Amino acid sequence: MKFVFFGTRELGAQVLESLFQSGNSPTLVVTGVDKPAGRKQELLPSPVKVIAQKHHFPLAQPEKPAELILRKELLGAEFFVVAAYGSILSKEILEIPPKGVLNVHPSLLPKYRGPSPERFTLLAGEKKTGVSVILLDEKVDHGPILAQEEFIMKEGIKHEELHLQLGELGGKLLVKTIPLWREGKITPREQDHEKATFTTKITKEQGKIDWNREAEYIVRQMHAFDPWPGTYASWQGKNIKILEGKASEAFGNSVPGSIISHESGFAVVCGKGMLVVEKLQMEGKNPTLARDFLLGHKDFIGTILA
Repeated sequence: MKFVFFGTRELGAQVLESLFQSGNSPTLVVTGVDKPAGRKQELLPSPVKVIAQKHHFPLAQPEKPAELILRKELLGAEFFVVAAYGSILSKEILEIPPKGVLNVHPSLLPKYRGPSPERFTLLAGEKKTGVSVILLDEKVDHGPILAQEEFIMKEGIKHEELHLQLGELGGKLLVKTIPLWREGKITPREQDHEKATFTTKITKEQGKIDWNREAEYIVRQMHAFDPWPGTYASWQGKNIKILEGKASEAFGNSVPGSIISHESGFAVVCGKGMLVVEKLQMEGKNPTLARDFLLGHKDFIGTILA
């Protein structure tokens, strides 16, 4: 079985590890170039590159996938696998393998197409999600479905944990799907495109809290944007990240954003209900419990978060 694997982010690394553990090794792993990270902006390998090097897979890191068009590994492959790669494959590349290009996507397509399905799932307050294995075509997450599996989310789950759990589930589903697909035992099922919903890339600005929103939404925002970009507000010219908190139906009489005393430390008035803050991090400081934060900021209660 000859196939090429395309992946970059953590979900892709988990899928690649699942393939290796099941005895299915790609002839080539394609991943993104090393990127600068951290304060020192040191070049770091992608999670997929780490897995590829651990298992001594042949590796390619093109600036653009088109650079690989004539590589023998691609031309001799039966199929490709794509999981959290981060770059669009051209029609010319998609048409190379005779058995097509299988893509692992962390949502129950056609819902939440695009680059940020887990975050938008959490932001919408969904109770369940899942993974889909589809055949890629030229449109984003548009191709026919080969397999799907549901995942019931526990209450309070955050993006990073959800991403990891869906990566594990997606790897297992792909391993089960590949032999069935190769043997002609799966009939691709067209997506219901009228029910499609779409996601976008996440920006730092999306983590900014609008206190006119209801408290329940702000809690979902905290879960969706953990750990990056975080969910934050401004106080005296500095950003404060809200790391842990819960919604309360109690309603303060002050304007949204007002900080009021609470038994756990403090709460913030929202458009509907209040956000009871349990843990936070001021810009340039370490994370701290709300109660401890108040000990060093006696003037905090009664002010307004922007």
